[in-house]
Amino acid sequence: MKRLLVIALVVVLALLPVLSAGNVTFATTVYAKMLAVLGIFLLLQAGQVSFGHGMYFAAGAYTAAYMGQAMGGADILLLLLAVIAISGLSGLIVGLFVSRYRYIFFAMLNLAFSMAVFALLEKLFHLTGGTDGLRVPRPTLLGESFSRAQFDIVIYYFSFIMVVLGSLGIWLYLRSPLGQALKAVKVNETRLEYIGLSANRTILIAYVFSAVLAGIGGLAFGLQQGLAVPELTFWTRSGEFVFIAVLGGVGNVIGVFAGTVVFQAVRFVAAALLDDAWQLILGIVLIGIILVVPAGLIGLPARLMELGRAIRKRRFLAGREQE
Repeated sequence: MKRLLVIALVVVLALLPVLSAGNVTFATTVYAKMLAVLGIFLLLQAGQVSFGHGMYFAAGAYTAAYMGQAMGGADILLLLLAVIAISGLSGLIVGLFVSRYRYIFFAMLNLAFSMAVFALLEKLFHLTGGTDGLRVPRPTLLGESFSRAQFDIVIYYFSFIMVVLGSLGIWLYLRSPLGQALKAVKVNETRLEYIGLSANRTILIAYVFSAVLAGIGGLAFGLQQGLAVPELTFWTRSGEFVFIAVLGGVGNVIGVFAGTVVFQAVRFVAAALLDDAWQLILGIVLIGIILVVPAGLIGLPARLMELGRAIRKRRFLAGREQE
């Protein structure tokens, strides 16, 4: 039943440009952020949190900007390969340092690396454009150029396919021996070492995978926005990814999708209602959701069933008392 619902959701989203063309831009933003959140979700399986994945998100956008300007508009598939290589290599380099640490030290080291990258992007104005950022030229696809309206559809399906493949990749990864070892790090790292598996190496592999996912998300975001800016690697962006992962629930990939959609929808509505204080509305609503559903949105059906049983029980007891 659950698989049928997932398949139905995928079919509906694949038809979204036809069913609701006005929501294409919103959905593309959701997919781009969801890819980065998937990376955070993967690390959470080992009980680790990264407040620095914004730097890989920014790496995807800046790669598109540099290559696009150097080549006069590169091909999307070429950009994808470049982003996978750059974010993967960056994740490997940083991961060699951070994979030796756990919990708050792991989180803070990622934050430190991310803020160092942010400072460089702001200060190296002649190379990065400073706070103004760099323009991301509109790329081609297999040599074909597109108008703005056509490109919106192209980037939508690009982001959608990347999300489907990324979600499927994580689903398979977590069911593989590497994925099981990753979960074992959270449960009992010492026991994992006793059976001959390196906990550091296990986290490093997952970290590189998560960095690549964040990089692809940044690529999609940069292509959609047409701009790469230092703000993409600021700590608030990384914190947003972590918050969405917790909001959706850490037990299921579907929770990542639900969390990203709800976060982005509440943010959009809040900004429309109160432009100067939308963060206040967003914070109050999301805190309320977490208080009502501590397990995240993925636990909402179980919570509703629990409330339904409680209401029926009260009605039953009230009926007995009247008799």
